[in-house]
Amino acid sequence: MCPMSSPATIDVLPSHRFDVGALERYVVERVTGFRGPLTVRQFQGGQSNPTYYVSSPSGEYVVRRKPPGKLLPSAHAVDREYRVITALADTGVPVPRTYVLCEDPAVVGTPFYVMEYVRGRVFTDPRLPQQSAAERAAIYDSLTEVLARLHTVDWQKLGLADFGRPGNYFARQIHRWTQQYRASETERIDTMERLIEWLPAHIPPDDHTTLVHGDFRLGNTLVHPTEPRIVAVLDWELSTLGHPLADLAYNCLPFRLRPDQFEGFAGQERPAGIPTEEAYLATYCTRAGRDGIPQWDFYIAFAMFRLSAIAQGIMGRVVAGTANDPNARDRGRRARPLADAGWGLIEKTFGA
Repeated sequence: MCPMSSPATIDVLPSHRFDVGALERYVVERVTGFRGPLTVRQFQGGQSNPTYYVSSPSGEYVVRRKPPGKLLPSAHAVDREYRVITALADTGVPVPRTYVLCEDPAVVGTPFYVMEYVRGRVFTDPRLPQQSAAERAAIYDSLTEVLARLHTVDWQKLGLADFGRPGNYFARQIHRWTQQYRASETERIDTMERLIEWLPAHIPPDDHTTLVHGDFRLGNTLVHPTEPRIVAVLDWELSTLGHPLADLAYNCLPFRLRPDQFEGFAGQERPAGIPTEEAYLATYCTRAGRDGIPQWDFYIAFAMFRLSAIAQGIMGRVVAGTANDPNARDRGRRARPLADAGWGLIEKTFGA
């Protein structure tokens, strides 16, 4: 998560400190109008790339950088984040303005980029307990609008034809997340082993390619300060060319998972204003020009598998001592129940 609302900042963690003077000198030379001195604080939360709130006489900015220490292969790709956010400017997909990318680790210790600070509200609880029914309905409608807009942009015209490999997305993703899971494995999870075996053998034939976010959920968006609409999508680290139903299924996990498993409301009364999963899917399909979704539960099970692998990666960082989020251990412990949920769904739907 990369929140951008003022209260969610702390003193920079000792493990994430850097030379603020070096940052200032670098940016002053490359961003028109940028002036020091800088005040730097760190956003709370987030398990991917350390993210900093930077204030100066010239305005407010956000710096996002790779974390220090040993990293998983291909993880924490701030250069890819910068590239896709920059490409999406003026497409109708709400993203922050970008200013500069620095790939030289000698400046602040790791590569980083600078973007605008967008004012908005961060809602991590998909139940939206403090909002009215009308506001919940509008925010969920805005989620489908933004996701459908992302999945219908012309990625080739945006210069992103080499941003990923079109086709065969699920096979490649299952392989990738299996590798990531193995690299961070701290214990054997039997249901994860079954998912690793079953999923690649049962991929649906639909092989559509779009630009995908990779972590599209309410908590990775900013909602307008006073209106129930999304003004920015954040945390593009996992973005690539891929299958839109991977994004959509992950986005729909709150309908399927309990709060103790993930940010969800399954097993509880659905809050007033939040649509049913079926209605949510229908709205998305209309906006994205899609006629239904055969084998929908495969995509949900894949999303649970992938989230389990991500949780295991978090636990790996806890063990290594490089985790950023104070709740990292609890998040890492979700790997087993998420794998259990994914395999349980496959058994129920497909009789595996």
